[in-house]
Amino acid sequence: PVLVNQMKEVFPEIVSQQKLVSMVIKEEEMAFLRTLSQGVKRFEQYLEKNKKQKVIDGDFAFELFDTFGFPIDLTRLMAHEKGLEVDMEGFRKGLERQQNRSRKAAEKTTNDWIELIPDAPETLFVGYERLRCEARMVKYRKVSRKKKTLFEVVLDKTPFYAESGGQVGDTGLLVSDTEKLRVVDVKNENNLRVHYVAEEPQNPETVFRAEVDVEKRTLTANNHSATHLMHAALRRVLGSHVEQKGSLVDSGHLRFDFSHFTKMSDEEIKTVEAIVNKKIRENIPCRVQQDVPLEKAKKLGAMALFGEKYGDKVRVVIFDPNYSVELCGGTHVPATGQIGFFKITSESGIAAGVRRIEAVTADAAEAYINEQLELLKNIKSYFKVQVNPVNAVENLLNENSVCRKEIEKLQKEQARHLAADLMKDAEAFGGITFLAKKVAVDPAQAKNLVHQLRATGDNMVVVLALENNGKVNLVVGISDALVQTGKFHAGEIIKKITPFVKGGGGGQPQFAMAGGKDPSGIPQALAAAKEMF
Repeated sequence: PVLVNQMKEVFPEIVSQQKLVSMVIKEEEMAFLRTLSQGVKRFEQYLEKNKKQKVIDGDFAFELFDTFGFPIDLTRLMAHEKGLEVDMEGFRKGLERQQNRSRKAAEKTTNDWIELIPDAPETLFVGYERLRCEARMVKYRKVSRKKKTLFEVVLDKTPFYAESGGQVGDTGLLVSDTEKLRVVDVKNENNLRVHYVAEEPQNPETVFRAEVDVEKRTLTANNHSATHLMHAALRRVLGSHVEQKGSLVDSGHLRFDFSHFTKMSDEEIKTVEAIVNKKIRENIPCRVQQDVPLEKAKKLGAMALFGEKYGDKVRVVIFDPNYSVELCGGTHVPATGQIGFFKITSESGIAAGVRRIEAVTADAAEAYINEQLELLKNIKSYFKVQVNPVNAVENLLNENSVCRKEIEKLQKEQARHLAADLMKDAEAFGGITFLAKKVAVDPAQAKNLVHQLRATGDNMVVVLALENNGKVNLVVGISDALVQTGKFHAGEIIKKITPFVKGGGGGQPQFAMAGGKDPSGIPQALAAAKEMF
């Protein structure tokens, strides 16, 4: 309330969005605390592993910054509380490496523009009405990025839609009497509608026929219009707090990010799908109003997204004035029936208070449904059931659970017998009962076995080796009483014997486990462990 009162004159929208803003702030705080907790745990693990170090490694400090969002000042404070310093030079080098990688990824080498029509007006876009037209090149130049060479071309007139508002740019051809150039993308850059062409123009001054890839444009329009229908359905099902936070619309699918604070239930997803498909069957015509004053558009019910900036004149896309009215510059179907069918394929969280839906339409939706039906058919065939395979799957899971418990019971019984047999080979010297042996068990069984053996007395030291599929595991256990003397540490023992099996590892004073890749070194490793005592 205090923030709203202070800022409502500058941002009047914040009054109606008070609940949303409060929820976003709370969710961001909780998300940061979760990340902070993970980072603190990673910090503690680092300290445990590097007890003798007095300086926190710069690369590790950068990992905390880059992965967990730790400000470097926080890392330095945590280090100071432990009596440690941070390698700031190493941190800065890590930061510079990342910045250099980012710059390199965005690096673009460009030649000078070759001007063909000096002082030409802005490109005339005719792509809402036509998918082909005659055009002349205004200018072009060669560009290179990531070892790929393309040519940027500006036309006097174009039917190609440039990437904007989440919708990808058109592709197609520029055709003349002497050549055919592939348009692989179109973007708005520096107030220019730039066509990215795969081949260098050989006769750039000729007249070209600009042809949009009709199939791709149609499928993209299906997905864009479906996005509008889905946005309206989400607001009906989840509430008016739902707002677009990002989107991607191409010929294959649609992706829509929106404000919401909990995972959507299966029932909510089904309801949204049902609403959208009903609107598709109603074959609602698309009405577009160009150059509408912004205030008039808002009165029509068009959603002005919180935080977005709009010009004085806007384009309004309407699918039923009582259902979907949005400010949009994208391409759309003439009527919703063309979309055919709509299916949500996934719903997930991508940030605090932001959910993501991915969906398909038309042929892609049909293919998705057929794929799911084929999977269901295979499951039915596998379980030899004709109707509902759920019961068969549940029965199998229950049987597996019973079998696992029985196996665990048998393994424990086997371990008890094995432990008794192994103790026959234990040796006593210097007040210690020592056992070093190669055993034919898996790593999980070896771990349980060592814990059993080290608990058999106050002076037990156990070293077991096992070989599985050409790999080695070494496991060391020491009784609690010996550890408390301060003279014995399982982790230190494991560090000294793993080189014999070309491995490495460590662990706690009572228990340690390590891996290796040379089974031939097992006898030497066990002998080396024995030599220590």
